[in-house]
Amino acid sequence: MKILITGGAGFVGSHLADKFIGQGHEITVIDDLSTGRYSNVEHLEGNPNFRLIIDTVLNAELMEGLVRDTDRVFHMASAVGVRLIMEQPVKTIETIFHGTDVVLKYCSRYRKRVLIPSTSEVYGKGASIPFREEDDLLTGATDKHRWAYACAKTLDEFLALAHFKETRLAVVVVRLFNTVGPRQTGQYGMVVPRFVHSAIKNEPITVFGDGKQQRCFGHVLDVVEGLSKLLESPQCFGQVINLGNDEEVSILGLAERAIALTGSKSEIRYIPYEEAYGDGFEDMQRRVPGLEKAKKLIGYQPTRSLENIINDVASEYKKESAAAA
Repeated sequence: MKILITGGAGFVGSHLADKFIGQGHEITVIDDLSTGRYSNVEHLEGNPNFRLIIDTVLNAELMEGLVRDTDRVFHMASAVGVRLIMEQPVKTIETIFHGTDVVLKYCSRYRKRVLIPSTSEVYGKGASIPFREEDDLLTGATDKHRWAYACAKTLDEFLALAHFKETRLAVVVVRLFNTVGPRQTGQYGMVVPRFVHSAIKNEPITVFGDGKQQRCFGHVLDVVEGLSKLLESPQCFGQVINLGNDEEVSILGLAERAIALTGSKSEIRYIPYEEAYGDGFEDMQRRVPGLEKAKKLIGYQPTRSLENIINDVASEYKKESAAAA
């Protein structure tokens, strides 16, 4: 089978490419390397079933040909990370919505199965825990840049589901909850690699706010296992589905686990959100996925714990540091 992965040199996309290459599929990756890294897919170069195209999904002429000549499309290209979203809100909105529009247009024209990733951010300030796919969405005011990403992804969802309603396009929308693991960079504010890398270097670990906010972290290999099944399950078409892990931990607790598991001497320091991201930042106290729908539709069950995640991230970082020495 031929599979197109947009943003396939990114964190999740590159693991998805590994998964499908291992299954014997032909993979084409398109990535402009704005947030993805060539090193994530370098090991696949030379494999006769792998092709890398360095370009943007906004190149409509190129995308039409790629979509026409494939069997499945995983649209993983997106702006990522809270810091990038706060610093470049225009790029965030344009990249997310315009890219998705291009992908969906050609998938609809050529009748290709397509997966559109969304985010737990769309639940916004929702107070119902755990977050379930049928919940109402509650985001903040439009002058708070924090919500630009959530709103752009919500529009992606509406567009994808509109294509399903009008033409029964085989599309699945997936809301990802804090996917973490090897290859993820802390460059754009990702909390797990930031904490683990600081702990290994015995540097202070910076916690934003009071650290009481709670999150759930899903190992990328568990998430990719779920993603790989969705387009092969027709009962998922036209559905919105959560993927992640429902093991909850406070951000302070995450910092403490990172210190303990790496044997670190790091101290924990607190800084206000305003100092980290500037004015206009709002956060949620809890974000927990309801996973019942994914379990029912594809038998999804995360198997890797937070300890597994921290150990895997630490192991990769130590190997990279040793190789660079």
